Amino acid sequence: MKRLGILLSGRGSNFQAIADQIGAGALDARIAVVISSRTQAPGLEIAHRRGLNAVCLPSKNLEREVYDRQLADVLRDNQVDLVCLAGFMRLLSGWFVRQFPMRILNIHPSLLPAFPGLDAQHQALDHGVKIAGCTVHFVDENLDAGPIVLQAAVPVLDGDTVDSLSARILEQEHRIYSQAIRIVLEGKYRVEGRRVVRSPDTAY
Repeated sequence: MKRLGILLSGRGSNFQAIADQIGAGALDARIAVVISSRTQAPGLEIAHRRGLNAVCLPSKNLEREVYDRQLADVLRDNQVDLVCLAGFMRLLSGWFVRQFPMRILNIHPSLLPAFPGLDAQHQALDHGVKIAGCTVHFVDENLDAGPIVLQAAVPVLDGDTVDSLSARILEQEHRIYSQAIRIVLEGKYRVEGRRVVRSPDTAY
C-alpha cells in the first residue's frame, strides 16, 4: 500500500477529506505521517485524534533549505511515496523538489495558471472572472506552475464574497484531491511536456 506524507500549516480540511476517503475504502493508500510547520495548527491535533503519526516541525526562523532538509528526513524516515501539500504555508526550495521529483502534489484554489500565489479567490473577484475553481498539480521549482493533474470549475455568482466563493471552491477541492492522488498512485497517466494525460481506462 502506498504511503502518503501530508504537509499542513492550518486546519487541514483537505487532509481530513483525504483521510475520510482512505477510511471509506475509496482511496487505497495509507497516511504514513502528517507534518505541520506550525505548533498550533488545528490539523495537527485532528491528526492526533485520528490516531495518525503526527509530527510538528516548526519552521519559524529557519532558512528555507535548512528546514526543507529536516522535512525531507522525516518523510524519508516514514518511507513516503507521495507528498501531499494540504494548506502548507511555505514555499519549498528547489533542493526539496529535486528530492521528490513528480512525487509532490499541491491543491490551489484557482484554475491555474490564473491567479497563482496567495489570495487566489480575492484575485478572482477583483478581476471579475465568471468561472473560478481549483487545481491539483505536481509541484516543480516554480510557484504553482507544475503539470496539472485535475481541475474543477466553480461559477462566480454576482453576490459572491471571498468567503462564499472560497467555501464552494473548497467543496470541489475535497472532491478532486483524492481523485488526483488515486490517479498518481495508480500510475494511470503520463506527462507529455506540461500536459498530464490520463489513461483511457481512468473513469474519474
